[in-house]
Amino acid sequence: MAMDSQGLGQSGGRPRARDLGIPFSGPTGAANAITDVPGVTVGHTTLIDGDRVRTGVTAILPRSEQGRPAPVWAGMFSFNGAGELTGSHFVAEYGWFLGPICLTGTHNVGVVHKASLDWFLARHGAAMGPGFWHLPIVGETWDGFLNDSHGGHLKAEHVLAALDGATGGPVAEGAVGGGTGMSCYQFKAGIGTASRLVKAAGDWTVAALVQANFGRRDEFRPFGRPYRPLPGGGSDPKPGEGSIIGIVATDAPLLPHQLQRLARRAAVGMARTGTSGNNGSGDIFMAFSTANALPLDADRGVTPLDHLPNEQLNPVFAGAADAVEEAILNAIVAADTMVGRAGNRVEGIDRDAVRAMFVQQ
Repeated sequence: MAMDSQGLGQSGGRPRARDLGIPFSGPTGAANAITDVPGVTVGHTTLIDGDRVRTGVTAILPRSEQGRPAPVWAGMFSFNGAGELTGSHFVAEYGWFLGPICLTGTHNVGVVHKASLDWFLARHGAAMGPGFWHLPIVGETWDGFLNDSHGGHLKAEHVLAALDGATGGPVAEGAVGGGTGMSCYQFKAGIGTASRLVKAAGDWTVAALVQANFGRRDEFRPFGRPYRPLPGGGSDPKPGEGSIIGIVATDAPLLPHQLQRLARRAAVGMARTGTSGNNGSGDIFMAFSTANALPLDADRGVTPLDHLPNEQLNPVFAGAADAVEEAILNAIVAADTMVGRAGNRVEGIDRDAVRAMFVQQ
């Protein structure tokens, strides 16, 4: 079995949506990726074997901590809940998590959850003590059109490789990691990421990483422009009944209820690409802030938290919507045609056709 474990996740020259002339607004960070938020790292493990295995896992670490970790403040939003994000009830109740976040295929959730827990305990267990319990964050979308999703091909060592290999810098996109077997708007897609630099009583980074696996071709509107219809012939993923998991990260100091509001703006970015949300699509978003890294200490008493006032949040909201929109289009643009289980085939987008929509000849 071919396993590609990518920490730095170099793009390998893969094109991005901006390369096709799509006129996105707003300044980006150096990598135009979720890793532009200081301290955030990403790793992928990609499994491609024969004509049946097209799966993997993507790991996002909000902080590169050793010893006793600090809570990461967070909020989540389910636009359409036909999917799973483990740990989301805890986030909704407590407003924080400890990491890591992993994205994968639907039937891989169990092994990814257990391996993430084992990784966390090996890294932090001694500092946390024997009575400590932990809820990893694992999001899923269904890769069963291209992948033998019942086969249990993803193993704990693959998850650990993604977690251990997570680094900053450029992030591989398209058919990599958890996005290996995914499709979006009936194009081959997968993982995409983008970032924005915003000003809101200070200078901040807002960024997103998505695992895109949703939408019908007739819905697709790259930057608001209709794309040509799906040609006849060939195999075709079940239209519309996919999902997206979107993770929004920022270094802006936000409280949990503000992060829930930020997570809602991810749905704005999704909608800009064309979809109105389909019945069977699990469209689930989580936002977190790396600010206010306070110790996990029940005895610390009254604790002040820095936070932006609500009246300052509009640029942060806009940055999240912009980053999610661009991340989805990056996931599509970076992916090539793939043939998988049972000869099922998903075409990559015609990049020249997209370029012709935006570049004056």
